[in-house]
Amino acid sequence: MALSKIWSAFIIVALLVAGVQMITTSDHATVLSSMVTGKSGDTLLIESVPLAGKDSMAMAVIEKQALAHQHEVVKKQDQWMIYDIQSADGIIETCQTAVNMCLKLIGFLALFMGFMSIAEKAGGIRFLSRIIGPFFSKIFPEVPKGHPAMGHMMMNFSANLLGLDNAATPFGLKAMESLQEINPNKSVASNSQIMFLCLHASGLTLIPVSIIALRAAAKSANPMDIFIPCMIATFVATMAAMMIVSIRQRISLLQPVIIAWVLGLSVLIALMVVYIKSLDLAGVQSFSTALSSGLIVSIFLIIVLGGLFKKIDVFDAFVEGAKGGFETAVRIIPYLVGMLVAISLLRTSGSFDLLIDGMKSLFAWMGTDTKFVDGLPTALIKPFSGGGARGMMVDTMKTYGPDSFAGRLSCILQGSSDTTFYVIAVYFGSVGIKNTRYAVASMLLADLVGIITAILLAYLFFA
Repeated sequence: MALSKIWSAFIIVALLVAGVQMITTSDHATVLSSMVTGKSGDTLLIESVPLAGKDSMAMAVIEKQALAHQHEVVKKQDQWMIYDIQSADGIIETCQTAVNMCLKLIGFLALFMGFMSIAEKAGGIRFLSRIIGPFFSKIFPEVPKGHPAMGHMMMNFSANLLGLDNAATPFGLKAMESLQEINPNKSVASNSQIMFLCLHASGLTLIPVSIIALRAAAKSANPMDIFIPCMIATFVATMAAMMIVSIRQRISLLQPVIIAWVLGLSVLIALMVVYIKSLDLAGVQSFSTALSSGLIVSIFLIIVLGGLFKKIDVFDAFVEGAKGGFETAVRIIPYLVGMLVAISLLRTSGSFDLLIDGMKSLFAWMGTDTKFVDGLPTALIKPFSGGGARGMMVDTMKTYGPDSFAGRLSCILQGSSDTTFYVIAVYFGSVGIKNTRYAVASMLLADLVGIITAILLAYLFFA
């Protein structure tokens, strides 16, 4: 019931904040229209400031305050017009966005689930499960030895590691379906499902290619300088997620197999870091593209050859699996609509702005350094919206500069976690889980560890 309470809290808080704004401002219609029919990027007039009687210093202060709140200032004749730029879509546009997202997922889900159906019938998933079994059997003790869920989870983690977001989702949804088969209570999240989703949401990614590309587009002097901090932050968040859930499930991580796998992964990541550091920007992008694209094509080839070797009807198996992809995409629409609408209300009501301003005031009152707060909006939005967080990262680089402390910190924060509430809505919704138990709290705690680590790394590398 935790997700239900959080969802209700989002809506109540958003409406309360909107109510306060309606009481304290004269333009009630603007507040309501932005929440219901507004679109991201819309400009709303919030104030007109006469230029007469004000010196240049006073106007500079007004302009600075407006820009600090991400308002747009336009000079018209003898007055300044201050506009608020809407940062998120309203309810109506958000509903359409949620449905469009699911429709776009249909193709990917059909494709990958079709190939996974071939792999299952050919025995490939069980073979992969036996390889990863010694490690997964320790952190997923409730999953039977050699169960296909282990292979599906391995495929999901591998896709995440290479930054293949579109490929990771079908693998993850298939893993949830496999875990649901052995779940004794179909409406309550099992221990294995919680462990899987927490590890998935920690967002362990080898190469943050999209972040590097956006830094290059913003004309950063060294777009790759956030690579190592991103890698460390996301790795720490993943280890934190595993430890948090292990404590709740009373799983000992001090087992030789677990230690060996973690150390092996750490060494692999370290070697990859050393190699990538020797490449220039073009080399990193080329290597990442070749690695990720090559892996997908290789998987498809191996699956088809395996199916032919086992003498199964590969096309019939593909079509059977692809049908499941379509059904899954349609099934998650209500869950995604509900979650995205609640998040939209939070953003359009100004709740996020109040939170950020409050944090700035709190840290200033405590006498601590506050420059990291300028990069925090990315971290605060990331659990709710990947696209919103990406936009906030770009806006931070635009406002403060890509090589500023805030610009770099926002990039590290963007790469240190995943969209927690999106993951919860889609993955639990795909299998009809209503009681998520401690999944939300564990995932948010892992996010917090990632955020704190990212801030510390930013100070260590760039302060």
